[in-house]
Amino acid sequence: MISVAEAFKKFKSNLELNKSERENASKRQSEVRDLLSKELNIDNSFLTGSYSRHTHSKPLKDIDIFFVLSSNYRHCHPNDIITKFYDILSKEYGSNAVKKQSHSVSVDFGVVHGFAADEEDNTDHRVVSVDCVPAFKKGSSYEIPDRTSGGRWIETNPEIHAERATQKHQGYSEEWKGLVRMVKYWNSNSRHGEKPIKPSFLIEVMAMDCLYGGWQPPYEYEIKEFFATLHSRIHEDWPDPAGLGPPVSDAMDRQKVNRAQAALAEADRDIAHAIHLAKSGKNAEALKAWRKFFGPKFPLS
Repeated sequence: MISVAEAFKKFKSNLELNKSERENASKRQSEVRDLLSKELNIDNSFLTGSYSRHTHSKPLKDIDIFFVLSSNYRHCHPNDIITKFYDILSKEYGSNAVKKQSHSVSVDFGVVHGFAADEEDNTDHRVVSVDCVPAFKKGSSYEIPDRTSGGRWIETNPEIHAERATQKHQGYSEEWKGLVRMVKYWNSNSRHGEKPIKPSFLIEVMAMDCLYGGWQPPYEYEIKEFFATLHSRIHEDWPDPAGLGPPVSDAMDRQKVNRAQAALAEADRDIAHAIHLAKSGKNAEALKAWRKFFGPKFPLS
């Protein structure tokens, strides 16, 4: 039987993409980029989001791609740009697989996923979806559509997001991204129903501020402190790390914050229980408690 410390190291590894997953992700994002580039004047396209920052959870539910459009489309309304993307993608993948979102158009590849699936490989090494984000260059930043506001352009810079994540990771003995993936995996645990913290990027933004002082093992105590801080600060406003767009926490209204605080309070109790079991010499029970807490990617052996 492995120890709790060994289990956490294996858990961290389980949340990293394997070769097959990386190959499928590359195939899917390439085919979508090729499709849109044939139909639209696109100056540049590049990967963004948790996939490119290596802060994704498992299964890999989406890949974000920025499509920097030619200035020829600058006169278009944000909703019209979203519709252009939607129409092109729907012809290829079908309208049932394509969805307009706040800032993007999502393509769902029909992959069954979730903790009811095979716990060792929830998606058969396949990416679940791709999010296509229309964008225009604006100086050193970008503007993307925001449908939630009725249709306007908002400024952002995913390159700064990536730089901040890399800086935190390096300053945290290269353990920061692993901890973020663990918390995101907890957040997607099916026992919650809807994710307590939305968007998942909010976990990452909070981790930039809440995880400080450098890496201090073991994992379980870092996790304990992180969850305690999330619980006490989830109600705060959390601005865009690039200092450009609206607060990342804007999606969390009072009802959602209350729900998240309840889930995080329960998490505090579950974590304390798992740590107590290990301290009491009940290693097998502690492993089972951590597995129940996180989900099936946490190993028992």
